Amino acid sequence: MKSSIHKSLVLLVIAGFLSLAGLGCNTAHGFGKDMEKTGEKIQDGTK
Repeated sequence: MKSSIHKSLVLLVIAGFLSLAGLGCNTAHGFGKDMEKTGEKIQDGTK
């Protein structure tokens, strides 16, 4: 009984970390897009 509760808890923690990692990737992707737009505006301003 104790073992199954322990396994469930471990799986829950792993699922939590994976979901946070997925959110982090989306945030980094969005940040990259914002930086790209900023770079394009700077390039347009120097022409």
